[in-house]
Amino acid sequence: MNVPGPGSRIIVVGSGIAGLIASLELSRKHYVTLVTKSRLSESNTRYAQGGIAAAMFPDDSVQEHVEDTLRAGAGLNCRATVEILCAEGPARIRDLIRLGVGFDQHNGELARGMEAAHSHARVLHAGGDATGFAIESALIRAVRQANIEVLEHTFACDLILNQGEVAGLEVLDEQNTLRQIPADTVLLASGGAGQLFLHTTNPAVATGDGVALALRAGAQVADVEFYQFHPTALAIEGNFLISEAVRGDGAVLRDLDGHRFMQDVHPGAELAPRDVVSRGIAAQMLKQQGKPVLLDATALGEDFLRERFPTIDAACRAHGLNWSRTPIPVTPAAHYWMGGIRTDAFGRTSLPGLYAVGETVCTGVHGANRLASNSLLESLVFAWRSAALLNGEPAPAPIQLDSCCFDPHVSSEEAFPAPLDLQSPSAVPFDRTQLQTLMWTYAGIVRDAEGLAQAANQLRNWRAEGTTVQAREDANLLALARVLVAAATAREESRGAHFRSDFPRTEASLAHPLAFGHRVPVLC
Repeated sequence: MNVPGPGSRIIVVGSGIAGLIASLELSRKHYVTLVTKSRLSESNTRYAQGGIAAAMFPDDSVQEHVEDTLRAGAGLNCRATVEILCAEGPARIRDLIRLGVGFDQHNGELARGMEAAHSHARVLHAGGDATGFAIESALIRAVRQANIEVLEHTFACDLILNQGEVAGLEVLDEQNTLRQIPADTVLLASGGAGQLFLHTTNPAVATGDGVALALRAGAQVADVEFYQFHPTALAIEGNFLISEAVRGDGAVLRDLDGHRFMQDVHPGAELAPRDVVSRGIAAQMLKQQGKPVLLDATALGEDFLRERFPTIDAACRAHGLNWSRTPIPVTPAAHYWMGGIRTDAFGRTSLPGLYAVGETVCTGVHGANRLASNSLLESLVFAWRSAALLNGEPAPAPIQLDSCCFDPHVSSEEAFPAPLDLQSPSAVPFDRTQLQTLMWTYAGIVRDAEGLAQAANQLRNWRAEGTTVQAREDANLLALARVLVAAATAREESRGAHFRSDFPRTEASLAHPLAFGHRVPVLC
């Protein structure tokens, strides 16, 4: 795949950690336009609480971080990319510190927390529970000072193709005008699609636009059936996230009678892998006729909770909850998409001229279930690698990924006769809440063939209409919902975040992810 020469025009879509890092690095050698559909500071990164994981301490090792990541991924990780993530992570953390990110310290050293499925306390945090905000703020300051054209309130509509190669981006600008921006390369870093589900920790901007426009252009996607549900969001409107670090510091889950039910579910109890805890909570809520379970942090004390988790503490108190004295109601909520645009370890997609990084992509790092606090690290590591390649800088020898991951079992053509035809004449309009309710009910934490079939039938009978930003987002969500349901239907086993009540076992024969599109050799 050709790499553009110095001074090329590159469009970066998205202003989370992946998009900001890529823009900064690329601006050293190229003309960069950064496109974001809201204000520059609005992204999933901004709301990341727990922190960023890396083997930075003498009692830890890269190899142990690798093994923890592989265990959480339930046999679907690509080991090559996991090793890249964990080996290059510490250097990238030091780069963030040089860019002005002030990670918390204890006795003059970096402070660190423990989260589920980690064998060591290795999660760095900033501002207590405001890690994402600290990272986003530092990177935005750097971007504002760099030679980068920033287009806020600009929606990425579709890729411009020229003889099968990406040649630019069509956008809906701040004046609500469609226009085309030519480019030698487009790099997508537009985040996940949490708005597919009725309950989500994601902000309103997380509508999967990058994955959807890449699909329309013919790019491959992979692992789209794997959506991670965070176990603990406040059971109130908005589903405010209660970081896993709270449980890492000793908070426990109780049923309405005060029993620690997760001890009956898994040896790791509250610190079992996220999919296990989410299903444990969902099962307990079913016993409680839908009432939320309780997160009990009272043993940690008022001063500790206020100082260690100031953002969560303020949010609880704003809703009249004193979590230092009374357990708070929590429920699972859609949190992170392990699937996305298939890329290699330098962000290259199956479309010439299209790169992608961050939650928008599937590198094989997370497998079927993301290890806690690996998401910011993935964005950081692979955005840097992608920019290094595009900048023409030396890179490690290529690794052939095709033999270890991304072995497709189903194509989009097999899943739907016209999977992305959103304007079927027999279909009817829908509203977003209908789609989110459908996906939460039939393609959420627990799935089965009957429910997935109902979801697929309903999705076929809906169509998107309109040209506003919200209408375009709805069209993207409808396309992604169809693909996710098809992949979940095809995977007749339970693995990681994908749980089928009619196929509860994990099958060795399905150890490779599902991918949509034609198989092509991809080097990293």
